[in-house]
Amino acid sequence: MKARPPEPERVELDLRGLKCPLPALRTRKALKAAAAGTRLVVTCTDPMAVIDIPHLAQETGAALEERTVAEGLLTFVLRKPG
Repeated sequence: MKARPPEPERVELDLRGLKCPLPALRTRKALKAAAAGTRLVVTCTDPMAVIDIPHLAQETGAALEERTVAEGLLTFVLRKPG
Protein backbone atom coordinates (compact mmCIF):
# COMPACT_ATOMS: atom_id res chain seq x y z
CA MET A 1 0.00 0.00 0.00
CA LYS A 2 1.34 3.41 -0.98
CA ALA A 3 1.27 6.22 1.52
CA ARG A 4 -0.39 9.34 0.20
CA PRO A 5 1.56 12.55 0.59
CA PRO A 6 0.07 14.88 3.20
CA GLU A 7 -2.38 17.49 1.97
CA PRO A 8 -0.85 20.97 1.81
CA GLU A 9 -1.90 23.43 4.47
CA ARG A 10 -4.86 25.62 3.53
CA VAL A 11 -5.19 29.20 4.79
CA GLU A 12 -8.36 31.19 4.20
CA LEU A 13 -8.36 34.99 4.11
CA ASP A 14 -11.72 36.75 4.29
CA LEU A 15 -10.95 40.24 3.03
CA ARG A 16 -14.50 41.26 2.13
CA GLY A 17 -15.14 44.97 2.54
CA LEU A 18 -11.47 46.00 2.36
CA LYS A 19 -10.45 48.42 -0.39
CA CYS A 20 -7.28 48.68 -2.46
CA PRO A 21 -4.48 48.25 -1.52
CA LEU A 22 -5.42 46.28 1.63
CA PRO A 23 -6.45 42.97 -0.02
CA ALA A 24 -3.13 42.75 -1.89
CA LEU A 25 -1.10 43.81 1.16
CA ARG A 26 -2.77 41.29 3.47
CA THR A 27 -2.41 38.56 0.86
CA ARG A 28 1.30 39.34 0.49
CA LYS A 29 1.75 39.20 4.28
CA ALA A 30 -0.08 35.85 4.50
CA LEU A 31 2.01 34.40 1.65
CA LYS A 32 5.20 35.51 3.36
CA ALA A 33 4.18 33.85 6.64
CA ALA A 34 2.94 30.61 5.02
CA ALA A 35 4.98 27.46 4.57
CA ALA A 36 6.02 26.38 1.07
CA GLY A 37 3.20 24.60 -0.74
CA THR A 38 0.45 26.25 1.31
CA ARG A 39 -2.79 26.96 -0.54
CA LEU A 40 -4.11 30.43 0.21
CA VAL A 41 -7.81 31.02 -0.45
CA VAL A 42 -8.52 34.75 -0.69
CA THR A 43 -12.09 36.05 -0.70
CA CYS A 44 -12.69 39.75 -1.31
CA THR A 45 -15.09 42.29 -2.80
CA ASP A 46 -12.69 44.97 -4.06
CA PRO A 47 -12.97 45.09 -7.88
CA MET A 48 -9.29 46.11 -8.16
CA ALA A 49 -8.32 42.72 -6.72
CA VAL A 50 -8.98 41.23 -10.18
CA ILE A 51 -5.80 43.04 -11.25
CA ASP A 52 -3.89 43.22 -7.97
CA ILE A 53 -3.99 39.58 -6.79
CA PRO A 54 -2.82 38.00 -10.09
CA HIS A 55 -0.08 40.66 -10.28
CA LEU A 56 0.96 39.82 -6.72
CA ALA A 57 1.07 36.12 -7.60
CA GLN A 58 3.34 36.86 -10.55
CA GLU A 59 5.63 39.07 -8.41
CA THR A 60 5.99 36.49 -5.64
CA GLY A 61 6.13 33.38 -7.81
CA ALA A 62 2.93 32.01 -6.29
CA ALA A 63 0.77 29.88 -8.57
CA LEU A 64 -2.69 31.31 -9.23
CA GLU A 65 -4.61 28.03 -9.31
CA GLU A 66 -8.13 29.37 -9.42
CA ARG A 67 -10.00 32.64 -9.87
CA THR A 68 -13.77 33.02 -9.61
CA VAL A 69 -16.05 36.03 -9.74
CA ALA A 70 -19.68 35.62 -8.69
CA GLU A 71 -22.10 38.39 -7.76
CA GLY A 72 -19.35 40.79 -6.70
CA LEU A 73 -17.48 38.18 -4.64
CA LEU A 74 -13.97 37.41 -5.87
CA THR A 75 -12.16 34.25 -4.82
CA PHE A 76 -8.53 33.44 -5.62
CA VAL A 77 -6.61 30.28 -4.79
CA LEU A 78 -2.85 30.73 -4.69
CA ARG A 79 -0.14 28.20 -3.87
CA LYS A 80 3.07 29.40 -2.27
CA PRO A 81 6.09 28.16 -4.22
CA GLY A 82 8.60 25.77 -2.78
